[in-house]
Amino acid sequence: MRFVAEIEQYDSNALRQGLEAKVVEHIRIQFIRSPLFCAILRYSASARDPFQLGGFMFGWHPGRLGGMAVSGTQGGCSKGLMPLDEKAVKVHHLVKAPENAPDSVRIREAWDAKEPAVFYTTPEVLPDGTPCTAATLIFRTKGCVWWWNSGCTFCGYFNDVRDDVTLDDVMAQWEHCKKELNDFEGIDMVKVYTSGTFFEDRENPPEWQDAILRETHEKGLHLIVEAQAQMCSPEKIAWVAERHPGCVVAIGLEAYDDEVLRFHCNKGFSTKQWHRAVDILRENGLGVKTYLLFKPPFMSEGDALNHCVEWIRTVAPISDEVSVNPMNIQRRTIVDRLFRNREYRPPWLWSLVEMIERVHPAEGRLIVHPTAAGKIRGAHNCGKCDREVGAAIERYSVSMDIAEFTGLDCECKKRWRCEVELDAAIPAPLGVGLDRRGDHIDALMSP
Repeated sequence: MRFVAEIEQYDSNALRQGLEAKVVEHIRIQFIRSPLFCAILRYSASARDPFQLGGFMFGWHPGRLGGMAVSGTQGGCSKGLMPLDEKAVKVHHLVKAPENAPDSVRIREAWDAKEPAVFYTTPEVLPDGTPCTAATLIFRTKGCVWWWNSGCTFCGYFNDVRDDVTLDDVMAQWEHCKKELNDFEGIDMVKVYTSGTFFEDRENPPEWQDAILRETHEKGLHLIVEAQAQMCSPEKIAWVAERHPGCVVAIGLEAYDDEVLRFHCNKGFSTKQWHRAVDILRENGLGVKTYLLFKPPFMSEGDALNHCVEWIRTVAPISDEVSVNPMNIQRRTIVDRLFRNREYRPPWLWSLVEMIERVHPAEGRLIVHPTAAGKIRGAHNCGKCDREVGAAIERYSVSMDIAEFTGLDCECKKRWRCEVELDAAIPAPLGVGLDRRGDHIDALMSP
């Protein structure tokens, strides 16, 4: 890369004395996410004595991030990589989409509250292994209680909700789905998603919950609903089990790591609360589906791969199904802001293949559905092999046959492998990888 080439023109003294004047004008805002920053880290690690660059003091301190400590020196401020005089605030308060922002209100009011956000059918597998057709119904509701208070860093479901949805509206959406899907003829599984917790009364009218639970049970349909762990109270789960015995509750755990849940995902609950929810579901005879998130924000590709493998091995034995959702960039989220500022890259499809190969055969069923696979905002490779690799991952989720990946290869796989290995060796928290498509120099010059 250009910046690395410029560094290589200098010896160590020139790096100390001339680097700032020659390069800092190009990298003042972007140096922390460019190959130059990695080069600086490597240089300081070898020199082991501090030096100043562009108002920042770089120094070697064993025990800190990869041995590297970075602090601002301008104006007596030492608040991290980008010195500021203002008082520190939570990132969510800066970039979370406000409910009352004009754009958000305009979008919400544009939706027809009597029609669901989307519905479709896909091939699926019942718990006993029988292939079937599943209907996925995404209702337009009032949204998630947790989003009202804070919200997850990656979830953009608030883009599909309306504040004024009534009981009549959601009942009309249910009738619309039944009509369009011919009253679920030829369908054995129904997934009901509400952009929040299905059985949370503050989000969805209890009468509507009761109607869906009873009707799907009477029709003999395998029902899957979603919930947050802290919403799974003993009283409410018993109420659900009474109306649809044996249905499945899918919980978005995202990560089996309290630090990741709090600081990367902002989930609003802990692994301890997830365990409690699983116990309550089991006590009432309900199924457990666990969602995991591949590559949360503020995590490198290599770390995401290693962590997710361990999370699957931990939660699979106590779940009926584990569904891994590779990050896709949803509008107006914190991850969207990071992505547009070139501080986050969606995962490689090769990482998903590697993850599956490491954990196969997993206890229970492992599902991986890469939303927007091959697109720039979803998990993707170089662009040449995306369709083939994405299709193989989708087939595996139904067949559970590791042979689906036999013969898959591409030139970009070597680059992916190199990136994952460097992520484990270089102290760069956001990873060392660059964009897989487009001109790399243009990517460095402009966010």
